[in-house]
Amino acid sequence: MRRSATIAPPKGKLGVLTVGMGAVATTFMAGVDLVRRKKAHPVGSLTQLGTIRLGKRTAGRAPMIRDFVPIEKLENIVFGGWDIFPDTAYEAAVHAAVLSPAHLAEAKKMLSKIRPMKAAFDQNYVKKLSGTHVKKGRTKYDLALQIRADIANFQKKNGVTRTVVIWCGSTEIFLKPHAVHATPEKFVAAMKENHPAIAPSMLYAWAAITSGVPFANGAPNLTIDIPALTELAKQHNAPICGKDFKTGQTLMKTILAPGFKARLLGMEGWFSTNILGNRDGEVLDDPESFKTKEESKLGVLEYILQPKLYPDLYGKIHHKVRIVYYPPRGDNKEGWDNIDIFGWLGYPMQIKVDFLCRDSILAAPLVLDLVLFLDLAKRAGMRGIQEWLSFYFKSPMCAAELYPEHDLFIQSMKLKNTLRWMMGEELITHLGQEYYD
Repeated sequence: MRRSATIAPPKGKLGVLTVGMGAVATTFMAGVDLVRRKKAHPVGSLTQLGTIRLGKRTAGRAPMIRDFVPIEKLENIVFGGWDIFPDTAYEAAVHAAVLSPAHLAEAKKMLSKIRPMKAAFDQNYVKKLSGTHVKKGRTKYDLALQIRADIANFQKKNGVTRTVVIWCGSTEIFLKPHAVHATPEKFVAAMKENHPAIAPSMLYAWAAITSGVPFANGAPNLTIDIPALTELAKQHNAPICGKDFKTGQTLMKTILAPGFKARLLGMEGWFSTNILGNRDGEVLDDPESFKTKEESKLGVLEYILQPKLYPDLYGKIHHKVRIVYYPPRGDNKEGWDNIDIFGWLGYPMQIKVDFLCRDSILAAPLVLDLVLFLDLAKRAGMRGIQEWLSFYFKSPMCAAELYPEHDLFIQSMKLKNTLRWMMGEELITHLGQEYYD
């Protein structure tokens, strides 16, 4: 495998544009502001707290990741974004009710300065929402050009030298790949014809990619995992990754399922229920948006457990996922899991998991890491799909001829080995035999 060229240093400022300035985006922005002013700790962020082993275990080399690779400092990040509501980031954060009054007060000065640009929005794709702060255009292509102009204007106004765009918006309705997604030319023609297979999220992705700007998709929307946009990402040297931030219940599945498989414990079924009351929950109350999320959640066990290789253990799993909108819960989502497993001689056992999690608190450090790693990838000359960032997603992107890797521990190894490779260090195989020969 060829190592990438020399990594360009992170000169100047890094602009971060979030598509959607709701709970996840404002929690991320406020958190970065608090951390860089030493008012809070960046718990959950690999780029800020993680270490990486280099060489043999006996060498004792384990630097912080932020010291090992040239990632941007938090002090040099500038925020912006789009939203269907005109509220400032502070007003949106107050409405989201994720952060404490004390944290909101600390971050108020910075958040109050961030006003969203008008969003490209179509209620046909997110039926539970309606917004007033939206762009107008005769065609979807016109809207995409407006978004591209927004990116350029943001860069000029804020004096940023690099930019990353990340989707932090709501889940769109379920879309299947279509013929208009096959090539860049067909995709542009479809935008000009207002084709229904072109969702608003795709307009942001197209605008970012054709601007040479990295793009990450934090929702389960189809968005960038189509041939037209993956090809454009190569042409415009834009790193891309997605989809759907791996936070609560699916995070637990990618921790637990690899353990069951490693010990060859069989499984009869896995039943999952979520209750949540934030805007995401409201959107997912629509069956078409829920279908998009369901597809993202259901694929995890199939890939981790590999039932075709282990038919006696995992060939007849009953995997069910339910999401219930329950307003009193707010952003504090609750995930219930019942797991029916079996062991030696087929004897049954059960595991119950009740994860009372905070959706945006789990998502915010993922946004930070993705922003910093995508900027690093861009400066390292990496383009197209960044499979090494699968660690952060429920439905990771990969090349068309491959299957996605969902095992959290394999994903972690892949990510850290990629960083070692980028810096010319020896990859870690964990073989360990060299200590005994």
